[in-house]
Amino acid sequence: MARNDLLSRISIDPNICFGKPRIKGHRIPVSLILDLLSAGETMEAILEEYSGIEKEDILACIAYGAEMARDCFVEIPIGTHQEHQEIKK
Repeated sequence: MARNDLLSRISIDPNICFGKPRIKGHRIPVSLILDLLSAGETMEAILEEYSGIEKEDILACIAYGAEMARDCFVEIPIGTHQEHQEIKK
């Protein structure tokens, strides 16, 4: 999957998760996934624990972290009100 396709799975909305980068459509911060991976959790274990996400979401978190480590600004569009309402359901 291309880098831009992966990064499109990340969302930032000031009204969700205090504006922290998260997996789009979920309240799962990128930092949580990166913390789990750095602690030795496998992708399979994370996917079992967070059944609503996909392997590509985990790869997107890694891609986002890599971009941030390069000291690059990653343009993530601010979420819409509609997405916020979908997460509340």
